[in-house]
Amino acid sequence: MRANMLERDDAFGQAVYNELHGDNEYEIIERDDGFIAVSAPVAAYFAPYAEWSPSMQRAMDFVRGRALDVGCGAGRVALHLQEQGHEVVGIDVSPLAVKTCLERGVTDARVCPIENTGAHLGVFDTIVMMGNNFGLFGNRVRARKLLRRFHAMTSTDGRIVAQSLDPYNTNDPLHRAYHDADTWAGRFGFASVTARSSASGSTTCLSRATKCATFWTGRGGGSLKRSSRADRRTSPSSKRAREREAGKME
Repeated sequence: MRANMLERDDAFGQAVYNELHGDNEYEIIERDDGFIAVSAPVAAYFAPYAEWSPSMQRAMDFVRGRALDVGCGAGRVALHLQEQGHEVVGIDVSPLAVKTCLERGVTDARVCPIENTGAHLGVFDTIVMMGNNFGLFGNRVRARKLLRRFHAMTSTDGRIVAQSLDPYNTNDPLHRAYHDADTWAGRFGFASVTARSSASGSTTCLSRATKCATFWTGRGGGSLKRSSRADRRTSPSSKRAREREAGKME
């Protein structure tokens, strides 16, 4: 991920910033095998504490002292922790996400990719990685490197409060076939990494009439495309499925 992201490349930031200013944004995920699905509305990144899942609400009980919100997004976690009296620094690779945070009232939000964290941010008692941002570690080697860095910038009783998921925990035949293919190709191997950060590819956001893309690199060789557009309508499918349907129509 590039440290100095241009606004035109800031796919996720375009989505949350437009949502803040009145657009009705949705995320559309396209995988490199042609699978397309509509993800949660971008409004979910603005949800107040009362609308969070019970597990995410419970996670906030473990936050202590000065907190670093890694991948702060639209600022929902940072704002909640501020309301609870915590000093919070929010960081995100997305300049427009940081701008969104500041406009919403986050006191300290900075453009800083996870790999650039360090002493310049200060010492923290808690590092928060919600919204599956634990997946930003990417792979075992990178995780060890970043955890050592986190250790150096946390207090004696420092802790990490994180959220993640296991993308392999599915019975959907389309997903299982994709996972099997990537396993044979040697691309998977770090459990509990979100799809966003376990693959190498591009993220594309279609917002109003603007097309932008955010590129990142991870362990995998697959690619994802993340789109956001209020007026776009899609249904889950795959390249193979579309080819089968095309064959039937012919």
